Amino acid sequence: MAGGGEAEDNPVNINVVPMVDVIFCLCVFFMCSFKFKQLEGRFQSWLPKDLGNGQVTPDQPIEMRVAMYWDEQKGEVVRQYGNRFVKEDDELESLINGAHKDFVAQNHPNAPVIVDADAKVPWGAVMNVVNIAKKLQIESIQFALGANAPSTH
Repeated sequence: MAGGGEAEDNPVNINVVPMVDVIFCLCVFFMCSFKFKQLEGRFQSWLPKDLGNGQVTPDQPIEMRVAMYWDEQKGEVVRQYGNRFVKEDDELESLINGAHKDFVAQNHPNAPVIVDADAKVPWGAVMNVVNIAKKLQIESIQFALGANAPSTH
């Protein structure tokens, strides 16, 4: 007799093969249906190939461009909105908000915020500008190729 012992010790015969089959099927089912949690901080973007690769011409749409450069000597990010250098997030937020309100008043509510960052700028600084635009409920956020830093700061 399988399992040893006398027949009197085990009066009920239990066939465990179907139970093992069911447990195996459940394990396979749960392994196949398991979804991994996506990493936080992942940022999906679809960059257009025909925008941001040239000089600005007068017929291009109205935009709010934030240029970002990495200053090697100071070891920090330099942000520029138009011709104005911006150090604080609050100042950049008020500049973008004011320009966005002006564009809405001029019937250009879809004016994009264009982040023009140098390759050396950390992603955290770029995402900070994106978060400011999202906070202001600006839906159109674009990324430019990244211009060279100006010679004088």
